[in-house]
Amino acid sequence: MGSNHKIIPAERTRDIRYAVRDIVVLANEVAKSGKEMLYLNIGDPNIFDFETPPHMVEAIHKALLDNRNGYAPASGIQEAVDAVEREAHRKGIDNINDIFVTTGASEAIEICLSALADEGDNVLTPAPGYPLYQAVLAKLQVIENDYYLNEDNGWQPDIDDIKSKINDRTRAIVLINPNNPTGSVCTNETMLELIKLAKQHNLVIFCDEIYDKLILDDKPHVSLASLDKDVPVITFNGISKSYLGPGLRIGWGIVSGDNAVMKDYIAAINKILRARLCANHPIQFAVKPALEGDQSHLKTVREKLRSRRDLTTKMLNDIPGISCVKPEGAFYAFPRLHIDGSDEHFVKELIKATGVVVVHGSGFGQVPGTQHFRVVFLPPEDILKKAYASIADFFKSYVSQHARLTV
Repeated sequence: MGSNHKIIPAERTRDIRYAVRDIVVLANEVAKSGKEMLYLNIGDPNIFDFETPPHMVEAIHKALLDNRNGYAPASGIQEAVDAVEREAHRKGIDNINDIFVTTGASEAIEICLSALADEGDNVLTPAPGYPLYQAVLAKLQVIENDYYLNEDNGWQPDIDDIKSKINDRTRAIVLINPNNPTGSVCTNETMLELIKLAKQHNLVIFCDEIYDKLILDDKPHVSLASLDKDVPVITFNGISKSYLGPGLRIGWGIVSGDNAVMKDYIAAINKILRARLCANHPIQFAVKPALEGDQSHLKTVREKLRSRRDLTTKMLNDIPGISCVKPEGAFYAFPRLHIDGSDEHFVKELIKATGVVVVHGSGFGQVPGTQHFRVVFLPPEDILKKAYASIADFFKSYVSQHARLTV
């Protein structure tokens, strides 16, 4: 007879959380009751009125028909790598040491963190920031060293806070630009300060630019790596957001900076790339058409998002007790709840009472003593209006029953 002792999971899984998906468990329970659900929680444009540009779909279809279904090179097919390099040059990134294509930008991020940081090291990550970083660092047993974004300064990174948190085990600074969940865009001045700190303390900057083509007002996106040719930077991007193909799972990393400083680290990244074989081969044929083909969808996407952003900030700021900094990019807003309670409790009660699904701010990190929630403003305006009206009604009753206003 075998023993019936429980199989014990690895300790490294203990602190893995992913708020964006975790909240769906509750939403699914509520949906079973027959309540109408309004989903403002997942940044997937393709479940709303957006679709992958047809020339990308055609390129994938042709690759499949041409039997491009074997293994690809570990760093990606040459056509995709070359297209990414040309795009990097267009963005002003010149001192490039390596480029690799991965299963979404998230795989590139995980590989680069794995190749850099040992257990007990720490990585500076923005709070608020995308929960993928928390999850990967927890798995690697690397310490997540939160630095705060300043809500009073348009959610810019707080440079003094970063300076105070660098220590002899700090290996990297993560910058998400435009930021998820706040939609903020980092200023050149702030990026130059980050570059100065990275050079001073021998840190790598992980620059996540997955929303770079989704700046909602008329100003260019500046890649941090274009501001200094020597600073060690890995710039992450992909076809999931700007090119409306999140389920295609193709992203990339661009390594730039002083090659003498980066050489051993690049070799370690490539060891992991080879060990996991390759990214999806036929889908890589969408990269060149995405970056160099018809870009007209971007104008339409930005127009829709700009209008939905304006509606979002107006309706949320009209609710007494809620304030919302206007997002400059991506398709997220991070409104603040001026209450003395828990944002996670607020969000769970909101879902149960109204069917409006948002994500609690504590799942992204935030300044202690503040409460927020993240909304995704991808849905059409009629859905957004309905959702925000429900939030306004619910907030009033929530405050009377569960919390006290702090404004």
